[in-house]
Amino acid sequence: MREPTFLILTALAARSLHGYGIIQAVDELSAGDVKLGAGTLYGALDRLAEQGLIEVDREEAVDGRLRRYYRLSDHGAVALRAQVERLRRHATAAETQLNKRPGQALGFGTVTA
Repeated sequence: MREPTFLILTALAARSLHGYGIIQAVDELSAGDVKLGAGTLYGALDRLAEQGLIEVDREEAVDGRLRRYYRLSDHGAVALRAQVERLRRHATAAETQLNKRPGQALGFGTVTA
């Protein structure tokens, strides 16, 4: 699962959001590292809906424009949980390997001699 997909699904895990809300949530979740443009987002939302990972929750008119809210589907929640576990395993493996480096330890920039 690519990082933008992971972050979109994460943004929708707790509540339904409209497109701009998803863009803001992804920015916040990634601490500004991932910036989604509208074109990228809506292409991703279409793809995720086709895959059954998200669903349209509701639509409402705001200032004469249709605002569509999306939610994480049950299938999407299963996929997101699986990705979280994969990332956790990979992070643990990376930390284990880094701790094997001679003369170096993780945490607070300390180096052992």
